[in-house]
Amino acid sequence: MEILWVLMALLMLSFVLLPYLRRRRGMIEQVPPGHPDAADPANYGFVRQEELDVRMPGPDQDLLDVLDLVQRTQDHRAAAQLLAGTEAAGELRWQRVQAFAGAASLELQQRPGDAVEAPGGQWLRVWRAEQPKDAGGAAVHAEFLVQQAWRTATPGTDAFRIIMEEARAACADAALLAPGDPIPYIIELSVARGLAYPRAEFEQLWLKILDRAPNHMGAHLAALHYWCEKWHGSRELATSFAEAAAARAPQGSLLAAMPLFSVFEHLPEVNLVSGFYQSEVVTKAVHGALHAVHSARADDPMLAHVRHLLVFFLVRGERWAEAMDQLIHVDGHVGALPWTLSPDPAAEFAVYRALAVAGYEANGGSPATLPH
Repeated sequence: MEILWVLMALLMLSFVLLPYLRRRRGMIEQVPPGHPDAADPANYGFVRQEELDVRMPGPDQDLLDVLDLVQRTQDHRAAAQLLAGTEAAGELRWQRVQAFAGAASLELQQRPGDAVEAPGGQWLRVWRAEQPKDAGGAAVHAEFLVQQAWRTATPGTDAFRIIMEEARAACADAALLAPGDPIPYIIELSVARGLAYPRAEFEQLWLKILDRAPNHMGAHLAALHYWCEKWHGSRELATSFAEAAAARAPQGSLLAAMPLFSVFEHLPEVNLVSGFYQSEVVTKAVHGALHAVHSARADDPMLAHVRHLLVFFLVRGERWAEAMDQLIHVDGHVGALPWTLSPDPAAEFAVYRALAVAGYEANGGSPATLPH
């Protein structure tokens, strides 16, 4: 199966050299058998690359409808209503806060404004001005500042620190508006990473989150970054944090998948050797994540995040049928790790999907044998 990794490298190079994958049926028919492009993803009911949604890890039609309305009308009220009606301590509200903040940040990047045109994301400014006591708007504003810092400045620079300090103050304001809400503190986890909080200060922040939402998967993923080797911890500290979370995870919680995220955060820069992905450490983490997926509620908002990461590891480990099983659940949305680390998340996802299909078919699989 090593030939598949050579094909993957060639396919990745093609994304740089070609404007789009050869997806038209007439061109696919000319591709040699065994090539990742030899199978049309449409044969499996998969969405074509150009139609993949890069905004979210999985479907949230209410959010999409509101985002469309807000961006079309520049009226924030639908966003305020949606957040007000979403469970405060739940994963879904955290994802929606991130989505609204990200939309405003991207709008501002695309339309910075001038003497004639108002800057993008104006609806968020109006939201904060007209409803200064609205906890949802305050949380979105704090997350917006965090995303602006990471999007527009370099960590360690004065510009980055200034925006992050503003975000820190916005988190405090949001926390005052909703004392029991964990989200302002979850947002501050990213501030803590960017501003290099001392460990004692970070742990105090973490205790505030545990008091409010001890099993919040999104919070644990945000905290994991701080403990990683590339930030303010080490491989051992991150592993310990992830394994402790998995050990205390209640039945049905996706926290059991935390060790897989820790493994991902500490992958070597370049490693195309499948043996590494079949090692004991990786296999154990993958099995934990698979168990978490099988035990979780079908409507758990974090389920898609775990499935996307499983696709990455299962393909790398040449576990084609299991990879396909995850793909049929998440295909269509690619706004999750590891794809979002790529400049073109849809293209990155399409590479792994093509490899999964090729490996599946090379081992006797077909659309008829794939359960749905």
